[in-house]
Amino acid sequence: MAVKLGEMLVRAGLISQNQLDEALEAQKANGEKLGLNLIKLGYVKEDEITQLLSEQYGVPSINLRHFEIDETVINLIPSEVSQKYLIIPINRTGATLTIGMADPTNVFAMDDIKFMTGYNVEPVVASEIAIREAIEKYYGSAHALELKKVMDEMAEAEADALEVLEEDDEMDLASLEAATEEAPVVKLVNIILTDSIKKQASDIHIEPYEKDFRVRFRIDGVLYEIMHPPMRLRDAITSRLKIMAKLDISEKRLPQDGRIKIKMKLSGKTKEMDYRVSVLPTLFGEKIVLRLLDKDNLMLDLTKLGFETESMTKFERQILKPYGMVLVTGPTGSGKTNTLYSSMHRVNTPETNIMTAEDPVEFNLHGINQVQMKEQIGLNFAAALRAFLRQDPNIVLVGEIRDFETAEIAVKAALTGHLVLSTLHTNDAPSTINRLMNMGIEPFLVATSVNLICAQRLVRRICRECKEQIQMPPQALVDVGYSLEEAPQIKLMKGRGCGGCNNTGYRGRVGLYEVMEISEEIRELILSGASAMELRRKALEEGMISLRMSGLRKITEGVTTVEEVVRETVL
Repeated sequence: MAVKLGEMLVRAGLISQNQLDEALEAQKANGEKLGLNLIKLGYVKEDEITQLLSEQYGVPSINLRHFEIDETVINLIPSEVSQKYLIIPINRTGATLTIGMADPTNVFAMDDIKFMTGYNVEPVVASEIAIREAIEKYYGSAHALELKKVMDEMAEAEADALEVLEEDDEMDLASLEAATEEAPVVKLVNIILTDSIKKQASDIHIEPYEKDFRVRFRIDGVLYEIMHPPMRLRDAITSRLKIMAKLDISEKRLPQDGRIKIKMKLSGKTKEMDYRVSVLPTLFGEKIVLRLLDKDNLMLDLTKLGFETESMTKFERQILKPYGMVLVTGPTGSGKTNTLYSSMHRVNTPETNIMTAEDPVEFNLHGINQVQMKEQIGLNFAAALRAFLRQDPNIVLVGEIRDFETAEIAVKAALTGHLVLSTLHTNDAPSTINRLMNMGIEPFLVATSVNLICAQRLVRRICRECKEQIQMPPQALVDVGYSLEEAPQIKLMKGRGCGGCNNTGYRGRVGLYEVMEISEEIRELILSGASAMELRRKALEEGMISLRMSGLRKITEGVTTVEEVVRETVL
Protein backbone atom coordinates (compact mmCIF):
# COMPACT_ATOMS: atom_id res chain seq x y z
CA MET A 1 0.00 0.00 0.00
CA ALA A 2 3.09 2.28 0.35
CA VAL A 3 2.91 3.95 -3.05
CA LYS A 4 -0.87 4.09 -2.91
CA LEU A 5 -0.82 5.83 0.47
CA GLY A 6 1.81 8.29 -0.77
CA GLU A 7 -0.22 9.09 -3.87
CA MET A 8 -3.38 9.57 -1.79
CA LEU A 9 -1.61 11.96 0.58
CA VAL A 10 -0.17 13.99 -2.33
CA ARG A 11 -3.58 14.06 -4.07
CA ALA A 12 -5.24 15.21 -0.84
CA GLY A 13 -2.68 18.03 -0.55
CA LEU A 14 -1.40 16.80 2.83
CA ILE A 15 2.19 16.39 1.58
CA SER A 16 4.21 17.46 -1.45
CA GLN A 17 5.85 15.16 -3.98
CA ASN A 18 9.29 16.11 -2.58
CA GLN A 19 8.22 15.14 0.94
CA LEU A 20 6.92 11.81 -0.36
CA ASP A 21 10.24 11.11 -2.14
CA GLU A 22 12.15 11.92 1.06
CA ALA A 23 9.93 9.58 3.11
CA LEU A 24 10.38 6.78 0.52
CA GLU A 25 14.18 7.18 0.80
CA ALA A 26 13.92 6.96 4.60
CA GLN A 27 11.75 3.86 4.21
CA LYS A 28 14.45 2.15 2.10
CA ALA A 29 17.02 2.92 4.79
CA ASN A 30 15.09 1.82 7.90
CA GLY A 31 12.56 -0.67 6.44
CA GLU A 32 9.69 0.90 8.36
CA LYS A 33 6.31 1.68 6.78
CA LEU A 34 5.83 4.84 4.74
CA GLY A 35 3.16 6.29 7.06
CA LEU A 36 5.45 5.94 10.08
CA ASN A 37 8.31 7.65 8.26
CA LEU A 38 6.06 10.57 7.22
CA ILE A 39 4.93 11.00 10.84
CA LYS A 40 8.54 10.84 12.15
CA LEU A 41 9.61 13.46 9.59
CA GLY A 42 6.74 15.64 10.82
CA TYR A 43 5.14 15.99 7.37
CA VAL A 44 1.77 14.52 8.43
CA LYS A 45 -0.08 13.69 11.66
CA GLU A 46 -1.33 10.25 12.70
CA ASP A 47 -5.00 11.23 12.69
CA GLU A 48 -4.67 12.80 9.21
CA ILE A 49 -3.54 9.44 7.77
CA THR A 50 -6.30 7.46 9.54
CA GLN A 51 -8.93 10.00 8.47
CA LEU A 52 -7.77 9.84 4.83
CA LEU A 53 -7.77 6.02 4.78
CA SER A 54 -11.20 6.01 6.44
CA GLU A 55 -12.66 8.30 3.75
CA GLN A 56 -10.87 6.53 0.89
CA TYR A 57 -12.03 2.99 1.76
CA GLY A 58 -15.29 3.75 3.52
CA VAL A 59 -14.05 2.16 6.77
CA PRO A 60 -14.59 3.88 10.17
CA SER A 61 -11.51 5.24 11.97
CA ILE A 62 -10.78 4.81 15.68
CA ASN A 63 -8.44 6.29 18.31
CA LEU A 64 -7.11 3.22 20.16
CA ARG A 65 -5.73 5.31 23.02
CA HIS A 66 -9.33 6.00 24.14
CA PHE A 67 -10.20 2.27 24.24
CA GLU A 68 -9.81 -0.40 26.89
CA ILE A 69 -9.90 -3.80 25.18
CA ASP A 70 -11.29 -6.84 27.01
CA GLU A 71 -8.81 -9.69 27.62
CA THR A 72 -11.19 -12.32 26.16
CA VAL A 73 -11.17 -10.38 22.87
CA ILE A 74 -7.35 -10.07 22.86
CA ASN A 75 -7.08 -13.86 23.37
CA LEU A 76 -8.99 -14.49 20.14
CA ILE A 77 -5.95 -13.55 18.02
CA PRO A 78 -2.46 -14.91 18.76
CA SER A 79 0.28 -12.35 19.42
CA GLU A 80 2.37 -13.41 16.40
CA VAL A 81 -0.60 -12.88 14.05
CA SER A 82 -1.25 -9.47 15.56
CA GLN A 83 2.41 -8.51 14.98
CA LYS A 84 2.61 -10.09 11.53
CA TYR A 85 -0.36 -8.13 10.13
CA LEU A 86 -0.11 -5.13 12.48
CA ILE A 87 -3.68 -5.52 13.71
CA ILE A 88 -5.40 -5.51 17.11
CA PRO A 89 -8.76 -7.12 18.03
CA ILE A 90 -11.05 -4.47 19.54
CA ASN A 91 -14.49 -5.90 20.15
CA ARG A 92 -16.68 -8.95 19.54
CA THR A 93 -20.44 -8.67 19.02
CA GLY A 94 -22.23 -11.94 18.26
CA ALA A 95 -20.46 -13.53 15.29
CA THR A 96 -18.60 -10.33 14.31
CA LEU A 97 -15.07 -9.43 15.41
CA THR A 98 -13.96 -5.80 15.01
CA ILE A 99 -10.23 -5.37 14.35
CA GLY A 100 -8.08 -2.23 14.21
CA MET A 101 -5.84 -2.13 11.10
CA ALA A 102 -3.25 0.26 9.81
CA ASP A 103 -3.93 -1.06 6.29
CA PRO A 104 -7.66 -1.66 5.66
CA THR A 105 -6.90 -3.02 2.15
CA ASN A 106 -5.10 -6.10 3.53
CA VAL A 107 -7.68 -8.76 2.61
CA PHE A 108 -5.18 -11.56 3.35
CA ALA A 109 -5.06 -10.48 6.99
CA MET A 110 -8.87 -10.35 7.20
CA ASP A 111 -9.24 -13.78 5.55
CA ASP A 112 -6.61 -15.28 7.87
CA ILE A 113 -8.38 -13.96 10.95
CA LYS A 114 -11.76 -15.10 9.64
CA PHE A 115 -10.39 -18.63 9.12
CA MET A 116 -8.60 -18.63 12.45
CA THR A 117 -11.41 -17.33 14.67
CA GLY A 118 -14.52 -18.40 12.74
CA TYR A 119 -15.94 -14.88 13.17
CA ASN A 120 -16.97 -12.36 10.52
CA VAL A 121 -14.33 -9.60 10.43
CA GLU A 122 -15.18 -5.87 10.48
CA PRO A 123 -12.11 -3.62 10.00
CA VAL A 124 -11.64 -0.13 11.45
CA VAL A 125 -8.68 2.13 10.66
CA ALA A 126 -6.20 2.94 13.43
CA SER A 127 -2.78 4.57 13.25
CA GLU A 128 0.27 2.32 13.03
CA ILE A 129 1.86 3.89 16.14
CA ALA A 130 -1.34 3.38 18.18
CA ILE A 131 -1.56 -0.29 17.05
CA ARG A 132 2.10 -0.93 18.01
CA GLU A 133 1.44 0.65 21.41
CA ALA A 134 -1.66 -1.51 21.88
CA ILE A 135 0.27 -4.69 20.93
CA GLU A 136 2.96 -3.78 23.47
CA LYS A 137 0.31 -3.01 26.10
CA TYR A 138 -1.86 -6.10 25.67
CA TYR A 139 0.60 -8.74 24.46
CA GLY A 140 3.78 -7.56 26.23
CA SER A 141 7.36 -7.00 24.96
CA ALA A 142 8.95 -8.71 21.96
CA HIS A 143 10.79 -11.09 24.33
CA ALA A 144 7.53 -12.05 26.02
CA LEU A 145 5.96 -12.60 22.60
CA GLU A 146 8.74 -14.95 21.57
CA LEU A 147 8.42 -16.86 24.83
CA LYS A 148 4.63 -17.15 24.41
CA LYS A 149 5.15 -18.46 20.87
CA VAL A 150 7.51 -21.19 22.11
CA MET A 151 5.04 -22.09 24.88
CA ASP A 152 2.21 -22.30 22.38
CA GLU A 153 4.29 -24.59 20.15
CA MET A 154 5.11 -26.83 23.12
CA ALA A 155 1.45 -27.01 24.10
CA GLU A 156 0.56 -27.94 20.51
CA ALA A 157 3.26 -30.64 20.48
CA GLU A 158 1.82 -32.12 23.70
CA ALA A 159 -1.68 -32.00 22.23
CA ASP A 160 -0.44 -33.75 19.08
CA ALA A 161 1.02 -36.53 21.21
CA LEU A 162 -2.48 -37.41 22.42
CA GLU A 163 -4.52 -39.61 20.10
CA VAL A 164 -8.25 -39.08 20.48
CA LEU A 165 -10.30 -41.97 19.17
CA GLU A 166 -13.72 -40.93 17.94
CA GLU A 167 -16.28 -42.35 15.57
CA ASP A 168 -15.85 -39.44 13.15
CA ASP A 169 -12.47 -38.87 11.57
CA GLU A 170 -12.15 -35.12 12.16
CA MET A 171 -9.71 -33.19 10.00
CA ASP A 172 -7.44 -30.74 11.80
CA LEU A 173 -9.18 -27.34 11.67
CA ALA A 174 -5.99 -25.37 11.04
CA SER A 175 -5.08 -27.66 8.11
CA LEU A 176 -8.60 -27.25 6.79
CA GLU A 177 -8.41 -23.47 6.96
CA ALA A 178 -5.01 -23.48 5.22
CA ALA A 179 -6.37 -25.80 2.53
CA THR A 180 -9.20 -23.40 1.71
CA GLU A 181 -6.60 -20.75 0.80
CA GLU A 182 -4.86 -22.95 -1.74
CA ALA A 183 -5.11 -21.64 -5.30
CA PRO A 184 -6.73 -24.80 -6.81
CA VAL A 185 -9.56 -24.72 -4.23
CA VAL A 186 -10.30 -21.00 -4.63
CA LYS A 187 -10.10 -21.34 -8.41
CA LEU A 188 -12.38 -24.39 -8.52
CA VAL A 189 -15.04 -22.79 -6.30
CA ASN A 190 -14.93 -19.62 -8.45
CA ILE A 191 -15.33 -21.73 -11.61
CA ILE A 192 -18.37 -23.55 -10.13
CA LEU A 193 -20.03 -20.24 -9.15
CA THR A 194 -19.39 -18.46 -12.47
CA ASP A 195 -20.23 -21.51 -14.59
CA SER A 196 -23.62 -21.81 -12.89
CA ILE A 197 -24.45 -18.26 -14.04
CA LYS A 198 -23.27 -18.89 -17.60
CA LYS A 199 -25.40 -22.06 -17.78
CA GLN A 200 -28.37 -20.19 -16.23
CA ALA A 201 -28.71 -22.72 -13.40
CA SER A 202 -31.18 -22.13 -10.57
CA ASP A 203 -29.38 -24.35 -8.01
CA ILE A 204 -25.93 -25.88 -7.43
CA HIS A 205 -25.71 -29.25 -5.63
CA ILE A 206 -22.32 -30.24 -4.15
CA GLU A 207 -22.61 -33.82 -2.92
CA PRO A 208 -20.11 -36.10 -1.12
CA TYR A 209 -20.38 -39.89 -1.36
CA GLU A 210 -18.17 -42.70 -0.07
CA LYS A 211 -15.96 -42.89 -3.17
CA ASP A 212 -17.23 -40.00 -5.23
CA PHE A 213 -17.71 -36.24 -5.02
CA ARG A 214 -19.95 -34.60 -7.57
CA VAL A 215 -21.34 -31.21 -8.60
CA ARG A 216 -24.75 -30.92 -10.25
CA PHE A 217 -26.61 -27.90 -11.65
CA ARG A 218 -30.40 -27.59 -11.83
CA ILE A 219 -31.11 -26.01 -15.21
CA ASP A 220 -34.74 -25.29 -16.12
CA GLY A 221 -35.92 -27.58 -13.33
CA VAL A 222 -33.78 -30.61 -14.27
CA LEU A 223 -30.51 -31.69 -12.58
CA TYR A 224 -27.41 -32.25 -14.73
CA GLU A 225 -24.04 -33.66 -13.61
CA ILE A 226 -21.36 -31.05 -14.25
CA MET A 227 -18.14 -32.29 -12.67
CA HIS A 228 -16.49 -34.73 -10.25
CA PRO A 229 -13.79 -32.82 -8.30
CA PRO A 230 -10.98 -34.87 -6.66
CA MET A 231 -11.99 -36.49 -3.35
CA ARG A 232 -8.96 -34.94 -1.61
CA LEU A 233 -10.45 -31.47 -2.18
CA ARG A 234 -13.83 -32.38 -0.65
CA ASP A 235 -13.29 -30.87 2.81
CA ALA A 236 -11.41 -27.84 1.46
CA ILE A 237 -14.19 -27.01 -1.06
CA THR A 238 -16.88 -27.43 1.61
CA SER A 239 -14.97 -25.19 4.03
CA ARG A 240 -14.27 -22.57 1.36
CA LEU A 241 -17.99 -22.27 0.59
CA LYS A 242 -18.88 -22.18 4.30
CA ILE A 243 -16.36 -19.38 4.90
CA MET A 244 -17.76 -17.43 1.94
CA ALA A 245 -21.26 -17.88 3.42
CA LYS A 246 -20.03 -16.76 6.88
CA LEU A 247 -20.83 -20.15 8.44
CA ASP A 248 -19.05 -22.06 11.21
CA ILE A 249 -16.55 -24.43 9.54
CA SER A 250 -15.93 -26.32 12.79
CA GLU A 251 -19.63 -27.30 13.06
CA LYS A 252 -20.17 -30.40 10.94
CA ARG A 253 -23.03 -32.06 12.83
CA LEU A 254 -25.86 -29.56 12.35
CA PRO A 255 -27.53 -28.04 9.27
CA GLN A 256 -26.55 -24.42 8.58
CA ASP A 257 -27.94 -21.66 6.35
CA GLY A 258 -26.09 -18.65 4.98
CA ARG A 259 -25.75 -16.32 2.03
CA ILE A 260 -22.93 -15.50 -0.39
CA LYS A 261 -22.85 -12.17 -2.21
CA ILE A 262 -20.31 -11.82 -5.00
CA LYS A 263 -19.41 -9.31 -7.68
CA MET A 264 -17.96 -10.63 -10.93
CA LYS A 265 -17.18 -9.59 -14.47
CA LEU A 266 -19.22 -11.50 -17.04
CA SER A 267 -19.10 -10.68 -20.76
CA GLY A 268 -17.41 -7.36 -19.94
CA LYS A 269 -20.16 -6.33 -17.49
CA THR A 270 -19.96 -6.22 -13.69
CA LYS A 271 -22.64 -8.48 -12.22
CA GLU A 272 -23.77 -8.83 -8.60
CA MET A 273 -25.01 -12.27 -7.56
CA ASP A 274 -26.59 -13.66 -4.41
CA TYR A 275 -26.42 -17.33 -3.48
CA ARG A 276 -28.59 -18.78 -0.70
CA VAL A 277 -26.53 -21.52 0.94
CA SER A 278 -27.86 -24.61 2.75
CA VAL A 279 -25.42 -27.05 4.39
CA LEU A 280 -26.68 -30.48 5.48
CA PRO A 281 -24.61 -33.19 7.23
CA THR A 282 -24.89 -36.50 5.31
CA LEU A 283 -23.32 -39.92 5.82
CA PHE A 284 -20.10 -39.09 3.95
CA GLY A 285 -19.74 -35.34 4.56
CA GLU A 286 -21.71 -32.15 4.16
CA LYS A 287 -23.98 -31.67 1.17
CA ILE A 288 -24.20 -28.02 0.07
CA VAL A 289 -27.02 -26.62 -2.05
CA LEU A 290 -26.69 -23.07 -3.37
CA ARG A 291 -29.79 -21.32 -4.74
CA LEU A 292 -28.92 -18.62 -7.29
CA LEU A 293 -30.80 -15.39 -6.71
CA ASP A 294 -30.24 -13.37 -9.87
CA LYS A 295 -32.09 -10.05 -9.85
CA ASP A 296 -31.55 -9.72 -13.62
CA ASN A 297 -33.60 -12.89 -14.20
CA LEU A 298 -36.43 -11.82 -11.88
CA MET A 299 -39.45 -11.28 -14.11
CA LEU A 300 -41.65 -8.62 -12.50
CA ASP A 301 -44.04 -8.17 -15.44
CA LEU A 302 -47.18 -10.24 -14.76
CA THR A 303 -48.05 -10.30 -18.45
CA LYS A 304 -44.83 -12.17 -19.32
CA LEU A 305 -45.13 -15.03 -16.80
CA GLY A 306 -47.41 -17.18 -18.97
CA PHE A 307 -50.93 -16.32 -17.76
CA GLU A 308 -53.73 -16.91 -20.27
CA THR A 309 -55.65 -13.67 -21.02
CA GLU A 310 -58.78 -14.74 -19.09
CA SER A 311 -56.73 -15.89 -16.08
CA MET A 312 -54.67 -12.69 -16.14
CA THR A 313 -57.83 -10.54 -16.10
CA LYS A 314 -59.20 -12.40 -13.05
CA PHE A 315 -55.86 -12.29 -11.19
CA GLU A 316 -55.31 -8.56 -11.76
CA ARG A 317 -58.89 -7.76 -10.77
CA GLN A 318 -58.42 -9.43 -7.37
CA ILE A 319 -54.95 -8.08 -6.49
CA LEU A 320 -56.23 -4.56 -7.16
CA LYS A 321 -59.08 -4.98 -4.64
CA PRO A 322 -58.64 -3.14 -1.31
CA TYR A 323 -59.18 -6.21 0.90
CA GLY A 324 -59.51 -9.99 0.84
CA MET A 325 -57.08 -12.85 0.36
CA VAL A 326 -55.25 -14.02 -2.77
CA LEU A 327 -53.48 -17.38 -2.44
CA VAL A 328 -50.82 -18.78 -4.79
CA THR A 329 -50.32 -22.54 -4.48
CA GLY A 330 -47.99 -25.17 -5.87
CA PRO A 331 -44.99 -27.34 -4.94
CA THR A 332 -41.50 -26.01 -4.10
CA GLY A 333 -39.82 -24.53 -7.18
CA SER A 334 -43.05 -23.83 -9.08
CA GLY A 335 -42.44 -20.06 -9.30
CA LYS A 336 -44.82 -18.94 -6.51
CA THR A 337 -42.34 -16.33 -5.19
CA ASN A 338 -41.95 -14.81 -8.65
CA THR A 339 -45.74 -14.53 -9.06
CA LEU A 340 -46.09 -12.86 -5.66
CA TYR A 341 -43.19 -10.45 -6.30
CA SER A 342 -44.73 -9.56 -9.68
CA SER A 343 -48.09 -8.97 -7.97
CA MET A 344 -46.47 -6.65 -5.42
CA HIS A 345 -44.63 -4.83 -8.20
CA ARG A 346 -47.99 -4.30 -9.94
CA VAL A 347 -49.65 -2.77 -6.83
CA ASN A 348 -46.57 -0.96 -5.44
CA THR A 349 -47.40 2.76 -5.51
CA PRO A 350 -46.36 5.69 -3.26
CA GLU A 351 -49.87 5.63 -1.70
CA THR A 352 -49.63 1.98 -0.63
CA ASN A 353 -47.96 0.53 2.49
CA ILE A 354 -46.82 -3.02 1.64
CA MET A 355 -45.41 -5.30 4.39
CA THR A 356 -43.94 -8.76 3.73
CA ALA A 357 -42.92 -11.61 6.05
CA GLU A 358 -40.58 -13.95 4.17
CA ASP A 359 -38.41 -16.97 4.97
CA PRO A 360 -35.98 -16.18 3.46
CA VAL A 361 -36.14 -12.76 1.77
CA GLU A 362 -34.94 -13.70 -1.73
CA PHE A 363 -34.86 -10.30 -3.44
CA ASN A 364 -34.90 -6.74 -2.10
CA LEU A 365 -37.72 -4.74 -3.67
CA HIS A 366 -37.71 -0.95 -3.48
CA GLY A 367 -40.69 0.61 -1.67
CA ILE A 368 -41.69 -2.64 0.07
CA ASN A 369 -41.03 -3.30 3.78
CA GLN A 370 -39.59 -6.82 3.89
CA VAL A 371 -39.06 -8.75 7.13
CA GLN A 372 -36.84 -11.86 7.45
CA MET A 373 -38.22 -14.61 9.69
CA LYS A 374 -36.03 -15.83 12.59
CA GLU A 375 -37.69 -18.84 14.22
CA GLN A 376 -34.92 -19.19 16.84
CA ILE A 377 -35.90 -15.89 18.46
CA GLY A 378 -39.63 -16.38 18.04
CA LEU A 379 -40.07 -14.22 14.91
CA ASN A 380 -42.32 -16.50 12.87
CA PHE A 381 -45.06 -15.73 10.32
CA ALA A 382 -47.76 -15.44 13.00
CA ALA A 383 -45.70 -13.04 15.17
CA ALA A 384 -44.74 -10.90 12.16
CA LEU A 385 -48.34 -10.78 10.95
CA ARG A 386 -49.56 -9.62 14.36
CA ALA A 387 -46.93 -6.84 14.35
CA PHE A 388 -47.82 -5.85 10.76
CA LEU A 389 -51.42 -5.12 11.72
CA ARG A 390 -50.12 -2.40 14.07
CA GLN A 391 -48.07 -0.85 11.22
CA ASP A 392 -51.03 0.57 9.25
CA PRO A 393 -50.58 -1.70 6.18
CA ASN A 394 -52.64 -1.71 2.98
CA ILE A 395 -51.18 -4.95 1.62
CA VAL A 396 -49.64 -7.78 3.63
CA LEU A 397 -47.64 -10.66 2.13
CA VAL A 398 -47.11 -13.77 4.26
CA GLY A 399 -44.44 -16.04 2.77
CA GLU A 400 -46.36 -19.22 3.62
CA ILE A 401 -49.41 -20.25 5.65
CA ARG A 402 -48.07 -23.27 7.56
CA ASP A 403 -50.29 -23.52 10.63
CA PHE A 404 -53.67 -22.59 12.15
CA GLU A 405 -52.31 -19.54 13.98
CA THR A 406 -50.91 -17.92 10.82
CA ALA A 407 -54.02 -18.85 8.81
CA GLU A 408 -56.35 -17.40 11.47
CA ILE A 409 -54.53 -14.03 11.66
CA ALA A 410 -54.28 -13.84 7.82
CA VAL A 411 -58.04 -14.46 7.48
CA LYS A 412 -58.85 -11.83 10.12
CA ALA A 413 -56.54 -9.35 8.36
CA ALA A 414 -58.34 -10.01 5.05
CA LEU A 415 -61.69 -9.40 6.75
CA THR A 416 -60.60 -6.13 8.38
CA GLY A 417 -59.73 -4.12 5.30
CA HIS A 418 -56.32 -5.50 4.24
CA LEU A 419 -55.30 -7.26 1.04
CA VAL A 420 -53.42 -10.43 2.06
CA LEU A 421 -51.18 -12.33 -0.37
CA SER A 422 -49.77 -15.72 0.61
CA THR A 423 -48.80 -19.22 -0.51
CA LEU A 424 -49.84 -22.77 0.37
CA HIS A 425 -48.57 -26.18 -0.70
CA THR A 426 -51.55 -27.79 -2.47
CA ASN A 427 -51.90 -29.65 -5.77
CA ASP A 428 -54.58 -27.49 -7.35
CA ALA A 429 -56.74 -24.43 -6.68
CA PRO A 430 -59.99 -26.07 -5.38
CA SER A 431 -58.20 -28.32 -2.83
CA THR A 432 -56.77 -25.16 -1.18
CA ILE A 433 -60.22 -24.44 0.32
CA ASN A 434 -60.28 -27.87 2.03
CA ARG A 435 -56.69 -27.40 3.18
CA LEU A 436 -57.63 -24.17 5.03
CA MET A 437 -60.61 -25.91 6.63
CA ASN A 438 -58.43 -28.86 7.69
CA MET A 439 -56.15 -26.33 9.41
CA GLY A 440 -59.13 -25.35 11.57
CA ILE A 441 -60.52 -22.26 9.80
CA GLU A 442 -64.32 -22.12 9.87
CA PRO A 443 -66.04 -22.47 6.43
CA PHE A 444 -67.83 -19.08 6.78
CA LEU A 445 -64.44 -17.35 7.38
CA VAL A 446 -62.86 -19.07 4.35
CA ALA A 447 -65.85 -18.23 2.15
CA THR A 448 -65.88 -14.54 3.08
CA SER A 449 -62.09 -13.87 3.15
CA VAL A 450 -60.68 -15.68 0.09
CA ASN A 451 -61.03 -13.76 -3.21
CA LEU A 452 -58.91 -15.91 -5.55
CA ILE A 453 -56.67 -18.99 -5.63
CA CYS A 454 -53.98 -19.44 -8.27
CA ALA A 455 -52.32 -22.86 -8.63
CA GLN A 456 -49.19 -23.00 -10.79
CA ARG A 457 -46.43 -25.14 -12.27
CA LEU A 458 -43.33 -24.44 -14.36
CA VAL A 459 -42.58 -26.25 -17.64
CA ARG A 460 -39.57 -25.90 -19.91
CA ARG A 461 -39.81 -23.72 -23.04
CA ILE A 462 -38.75 -25.16 -26.39
CA CYS A 463 -35.46 -23.62 -27.54
CA ARG A 464 -36.19 -20.97 -30.19
CA GLU A 465 -32.89 -21.62 -32.00
CA CYS A 466 -33.51 -25.29 -32.82
CA LYS A 467 -37.32 -25.53 -32.79
CA GLU A 468 -38.75 -27.88 -35.41
CA GLN A 469 -42.11 -29.49 -36.19
CA ILE A 470 -42.71 -33.16 -35.27
CA GLN A 471 -45.52 -35.66 -35.81
CA MET A 472 -47.54 -37.54 -33.18
CA PRO A 473 -50.53 -39.89 -33.62
CA PRO A 474 -53.82 -38.00 -33.04
CA GLN A 475 -54.92 -40.63 -30.51
CA ALA A 476 -51.89 -39.79 -28.31
CA LEU A 477 -53.05 -36.14 -28.31
CA VAL A 478 -56.60 -37.18 -27.39
CA ASP A 479 -55.16 -39.15 -24.45
CA VAL A 480 -53.47 -36.02 -23.06
CA GLY A 481 -56.68 -33.96 -23.23
CA TYR A 482 -57.33 -32.65 -26.75
CA SER A 483 -60.75 -33.29 -28.35
CA LEU A 484 -61.13 -35.60 -31.36
CA GLU A 485 -61.70 -32.55 -33.58
CA GLU A 486 -58.67 -30.62 -32.29
CA ALA A 487 -56.10 -33.46 -32.29
CA PRO A 488 -55.46 -33.75 -36.09
CA GLN A 489 -54.99 -29.97 -36.45
CA ILE A 490 -52.35 -29.50 -33.71
CA LYS A 491 -48.85 -28.63 -34.99
CA LEU A 492 -46.41 -30.06 -32.45
CA MET A 493 -42.98 -28.51 -31.95
CA LYS A 494 -39.82 -29.85 -30.32
CA GLY A 495 -36.23 -28.64 -29.86
CA ARG A 496 -33.66 -30.55 -31.89
CA GLY A 497 -30.82 -29.61 -29.50
CA CYS A 498 -28.11 -27.03 -30.17
CA GLY A 499 -25.21 -25.20 -28.50
CA GLY A 500 -27.53 -22.49 -27.18
CA CYS A 501 -29.59 -24.96 -25.12
CA ASN A 502 -26.77 -27.41 -24.20
CA ASN A 503 -28.35 -29.94 -26.61
CA THR A 504 -31.44 -30.33 -24.40
CA GLY A 505 -33.96 -28.82 -26.82
CA TYR A 506 -35.22 -26.52 -24.04
CA ARG A 507 -34.24 -23.05 -22.90
CA GLY A 508 -36.01 -21.15 -20.12
CA ARG A 509 -39.33 -21.90 -18.43
CA VAL A 510 -42.93 -20.72 -18.59
CA GLY A 511 -45.76 -20.96 -16.07
CA LEU A 512 -48.99 -22.98 -16.25
CA TYR A 513 -51.76 -21.31 -14.25
CA GLU A 514 -55.10 -22.46 -12.80
CA VAL A 515 -56.93 -19.36 -11.54
CA MET A 516 -60.08 -19.92 -9.47
CA GLU A 517 -62.01 -16.76 -8.65
CA ILE A 518 -64.36 -17.18 -5.69
CA SER A 519 -67.79 -16.31 -7.09
CA GLU A 520 -71.02 -16.09 -5.08
CA GLU A 521 -71.99 -19.65 -6.19
CA ILE A 522 -68.60 -21.05 -5.08
CA ARG A 523 -68.96 -19.19 -1.74
CA GLU A 524 -72.29 -20.94 -1.18
CA LEU A 525 -70.71 -24.32 -1.98
CA ILE A 526 -67.92 -23.64 0.54
CA LEU A 527 -70.50 -22.71 3.23
CA SER A 528 -72.38 -25.95 2.56
CA GLY A 529 -69.16 -27.98 3.01
CA ALA A 530 -68.71 -29.02 -0.65
CA SER A 531 -65.79 -31.31 -1.59
CA ALA A 532 -62.81 -30.20 -3.72
CA MET A 533 -64.28 -32.18 -6.63
CA GLU A 534 -67.59 -30.25 -6.46
CA LEU A 535 -65.75 -26.93 -6.21
CA ARG A 536 -63.62 -27.90 -9.21
CA ARG A 537 -66.66 -28.82 -11.29
CA LYS A 538 -68.33 -25.49 -10.51
CA ALA A 539 -65.15 -23.48 -11.22
CA LEU A 540 -64.73 -25.20 -14.62
CA GLU A 541 -68.39 -24.42 -15.42
CA GLU A 542 -67.63 -20.76 -14.67
CA GLY A 543 -64.71 -20.75 -17.12
CA MET A 544 -61.68 -21.68 -14.98
CA ILE A 545 -58.71 -22.86 -17.07
CA SER A 546 -57.18 -25.93 -15.34
CA LEU A 547 -53.43 -26.60 -15.19
CA ARG A 548 -53.74 -29.28 -17.92
CA MET A 549 -55.80 -26.93 -20.14
CA SER A 550 -53.20 -24.19 -19.64
CA GLY A 551 -50.52 -26.72 -20.68
CA LEU A 552 -52.47 -27.76 -23.80
CA ARG A 553 -52.71 -24.12 -24.86
CA LYS A 554 -48.92 -23.77 -24.49
CA ILE A 555 -48.45 -26.90 -26.66
CA THR A 556 -50.79 -25.48 -29.32
CA GLU A 557 -48.85 -22.19 -29.32
CA GLY A 558 -45.56 -24.11 -29.79
CA VAL A 559 -44.19 -22.91 -26.44
CA THR A 560 -43.64 -26.31 -24.78
CA THR A 561 -43.92 -30.06 -25.48
CA VAL A 562 -46.46 -32.77 -24.62
CA GLU A 563 -43.84 -34.52 -22.41
CA GLU A 564 -43.39 -31.40 -20.25
CA VAL A 565 -47.12 -30.86 -19.73
CA VAL A 566 -47.76 -34.54 -18.90
CA ARG A 567 -44.84 -34.48 -16.43
CA GLU A 568 -46.27 -31.51 -14.48
CA THR A 569 -50.08 -31.85 -14.72
CA VAL A 570 -52.91 -34.41 -14.46
CA LEU A 571 -56.17 -34.69 -16.40
